[in-house]
Amino acid sequence: MTYESQISFTLDTICPWTYLAKKRLDEALRRFRQSDDANFTTFVVKYFPYQLDSDASKEGEDKYSWYKKSRYGDSDEKMKMYITLMTAYGKSAGINFKFGGTVSNTLDAHRVIQHFQEEKGPEVADKIINSLYSQYFEDEKNPSSLETLLQATAGAGISESEAKQVIEDKNDGLLDVKMLIREQTTDGIDSVPYVVFEGKRRDFTLVGAKEVEEYEKVLNQVVKESK
Repeated sequence: MTYESQISFTLDTICPWTYLAKKRLDEALRRFRQSDDANFTTFVVKYFPYQLDSDASKEGEDKYSWYKKSRYGDSDEKMKMYITLMTAYGKSAGINFKFGGTVSNTLDAHRVIQHFQEEKGPEVADKIINSLYSQYFEDEKNPSSLETLLQATAGAGISESEAKQVIEDKNDGLLDVKMLIREQTTDGIDSVPYVVFEGKRRDFTLVGAKEVEEYEKVLNQVVKESK
């Protein structure tokens, strides 16, 4: 009998470390699914919302300035170090990080992710998230604009009319998403990525972007304890 383990992945679509962590976890899962242990355990990733800046405006502001101000004390030197570091990390994971464009409130993006995750499943949510990350970090698109969200949903196989209905109804899933974000905070989550691997005997939690091998190690431990 195959054991199914849920991986709970808490994210914000404007967090570069979460994009990096997702790329590395995806690679670890790809390797695992090619192994013999895939016959004993299946992993399903479910995504949960978190906001780095819940007060961010919907219109947005300059991305470079926002990161420098909110994350690096408005220091040009620290921002340059961050760019050098993320560029190198991104390259190793197949991400071409860019630092221009607009940052804005991510609540609409989370609404869309959660709506289609519940309605169509985690694989569809995964495609939406991959597109949102790529558009924001590599194409310098606004993270919650109608254009960005429509491109992400189209890439996940959702028709424009169906997607627009959800995106343009600002109350669709709003209370549910806000409740999920509050639950994450209540559970002690104060940064992302925050990844929990459900095990048969115990759960494993990894905070921050880990190396591919560390994610593999946890996957293998879950399998070991589920046999």
